[in-house]
Amino acid sequence: MDGRAQNIPAVLRLLLGLVVLSTVAGLLMAGIAVPAIGATGQAAKGGVEYFNELPDEFEVSPLAQQSRILDADGNLIANPYDENRIIVPLKKISKHMRNAQIAIEDARFYEHGGLDLRGLTRAVVSNAQGGEIQGASTLTQQFVKVTLQEQALRQGDEEAAQAATAETYSRKLQELKYAVNVEEQFTKDQILEGYLNLVYYGDQAYGVEAAAINYFGTKASKLTVGQAAMLAGIVQQPTRFNPVLNPENAKARQAIVLDRMVDLDMITEERAQQAKDYPITKLIKKQPVKGVCHRSSEPYFCAYVMAYLQHSPQLAALGDTPEERLKRINQGGLTIRTTLDPRMQEISQAEIERAVPVGNRSNLGGATSVVEPGTGKVLAMAQASDFADNQTNVNVDQVYGGPRYGYQFGSTAKVFGMIQALEDGMPMNGEIYVPYASVQDAHSFDGDDVIGVPCGANEAWEVKNDYGIGGRQMSLSEGISKSINTWAAQLTIDVGPCKVLDLMTKMGVHQANGDEIGGGVSNATLGSGTTTPLSLATAYATIAAEGKRCDPSPIVSITTPDKEEIEVPKIECEQVISPDTANAAAELMEGTLRDGGTADGLWNVDERPAAGKTGTTEKHNQSWFAGFTPQLSTAVWIGNVQVTDDNQRLLSLNGKCFGDYGCFADVFGGTVSAPVWSATMKRLSEGMDVKNFPSPSEKARNGDLKAIPNVYARSLDSARQILEDAGFQMQTLATIDSDAPQGTVAGTSPRGEALDGSTVGVYVSDGSAPAPAPQPQNDGGGGDGGGGDRPGRGNGGGGGNGGGPDTPPPADD
Repeated sequence: MDGRAQNIPAVLRLLLGLVVLSTVAGLLMAGIAVPAIGATGQAAKGGVEYFNELPDEFEVSPLAQQSRILDADGNLIANPYDENRIIVPLKKISKHMRNAQIAIEDARFYEHGGLDLRGLTRAVVSNAQGGEIQGASTLTQQFVKVTLQEQALRQGDEEAAQAATAETYSRKLQELKYAVNVEEQFTKDQILEGYLNLVYYGDQAYGVEAAAINYFGTKASKLTVGQAAMLAGIVQQPTRFNPVLNPENAKARQAIVLDRMVDLDMITEERAQQAKDYPITKLIKKQPVKGVCHRSSEPYFCAYVMAYLQHSPQLAALGDTPEERLKRINQGGLTIRTTLDPRMQEISQAEIERAVPVGNRSNLGGATSVVEPGTGKVLAMAQASDFADNQTNVNVDQVYGGPRYGYQFGSTAKVFGMIQALEDGMPMNGEIYVPYASVQDAHSFDGDDVIGVPCGANEAWEVKNDYGIGGRQMSLSEGISKSINTWAAQLTIDVGPCKVLDLMTKMGVHQANGDEIGGGVSNATLGSGTTTPLSLATAYATIAAEGKRCDPSPIVSITTPDKEEIEVPKIECEQVISPDTANAAAELMEGTLRDGGTADGLWNVDERPAAGKTGTTEKHNQSWFAGFTPQLSTAVWIGNVQVTDDNQRLLSLNGKCFGDYGCFADVFGGTVSAPVWSATMKRLSEGMDVKNFPSPSEKARNGDLKAIPNVYARSLDSARQILEDAGFQMQTLATIDSDAPQGTVAGTSPRGEALDGSTVGVYVSDGSAPAPAPQPQNDGGGGDGGGGDRPGRGNGGGGGNGGGPDTPPPADD
């Protein structure tokens, strides 16, 4: 009695299975030539009509697959993806893998037409009798089901994705009809190839190639019998049979697959036993799963490219929003060729790490950006830090993975005032009167051309030099090569700080958050604002490219899996300063690397022309060198990563050690950053043609000056009015011996001609006999209060505070 009761459920399952089987067979009469069991009468007729009304055309969309980011030589940098999938043709999938998957999923795959009636019958009977649970779906039906699910998920349709795998009668019928259509459209090998590239093998690996790499560190074409059997067994339940999460289950499932392959004469029993005996601990060679760029050979550049693809206005062809673009990048199987030169990248990385060891405990950071003048191509981007610990790329803007602001760029800013003066018509040999200042004695710029004017200052602006210098005429060449603070300050005031700040923007300098440098005269003169190495390298590349600024870009081309080009607009370039001005600036900036310059002894300008500028910020907080040859523009930053201490006091580089370069009591732009730039650029330039900068024209050399009116012996008020009427500003200089009436003008500086709108200095007569021209004051001094580029050299970085990745922009000082 008890035995009969226990058998009732089994009998009912068997009867139900036969009913379902006969009904399905009847419904398939119109689509598949198979015998119907008891499918007669009105029910069968209605079922056939229902089946005929189901959609039958099945479209297979391209699978989501990994894209490839390549360097300029075609080497792989990264594989961005949503689903870890690499599409491979069937010929690149080992025979063992094909056999193993067929053996466990659909042994009669090459014999049936989409529905395996024998397999269906066997599965129904086995399941009904309580035996081993067997699936009734053919491999083709599984291909249909997973394809529908994949397509729904890619469209963001969660409801459709659930419907694609729902255990419902109607879904199964639709799947069967689609399977028939698939068998009509594709060959068996095409279906198997699609299936092996489509199905999920657990552990975020989609398709057999990604799975082979993920679990075994090999390709699908090289899978062994044991590896193939283990992968084939995962598909049924990807978590339960995951060999990483559940090795015992995976090993048992592998044995089932191997036994099935023996039964089908695909392998010998001996071969199967060898695979069973091989320990799973030796079989699995799993690497930790990391993010796309964490796995990259160039993680910082990878992150820059990924962000650039999503956010650059130049790449609207990828999508209207960052989300749309990312989806296409991760799913589209794109080939993205970049501008990164692998040789230059290796050199730049090695040289910056020589000075700033990765993982140092001295709060030291370092970065290098290399840009090609005239094209904007980003050729190299190095950073002395571990991407696993810090993903902020200090080379680039915040939108592309950089810091919020960047770092103060110090005296590298002095170049822009000089360029504006040249652009306004000042001759290359032009001179201005430079106020005297030293480390101890600041000069106070407190005239009405500074206080209360746009881009000026709210109060008297105190400027120091690294040593006592000034009180005399000074040329552009001397001012820029020695990096004299008061020279730069006076020049910027003469040409107009607003114009200088606008010029910075036009040439490519901006804060990391995308905002203009802005602010006042200190930002325009001494680099109190903040920027990034890539921004500065771009601006200096503008000089090398004869005044043509090209927006930096890391992208050369993007192609689809079908080899179709996605439109990548040409890099935007604009002539922002005249070629004459750029060529004149380049020649003057060569002085930085010549004798007496703040980076002398580091480069032979006569052997290979180069130009640049050192930069050191207040309290020696940051150091820079930006420079260029006709072919390359490179900016090197070495500084304090965290800018201030807990009390918001600026930290100093002084007394720190810099890897192979040693330790320094006083750190300037010329101490470490310039030597790193020199070492990097010498290696980068090897094999390149030696090119000269274009020679400035006579107009650039002679300038566009305006005659200074004769104000000799005039009263100061009268002289001021005459000069202002002529378009100049007036500044009262020293009192000197002169035969002009006491208190009147004894002479001007400069004499004869000056830049229109500039400041003309006037000497005041004491009424005595003439005396020799005033001599410059000089009382020596050391470096502080503005930050110098080299000990005993005239320089100064920006005043102001902060400016690091998490520090707000400094106020003018």
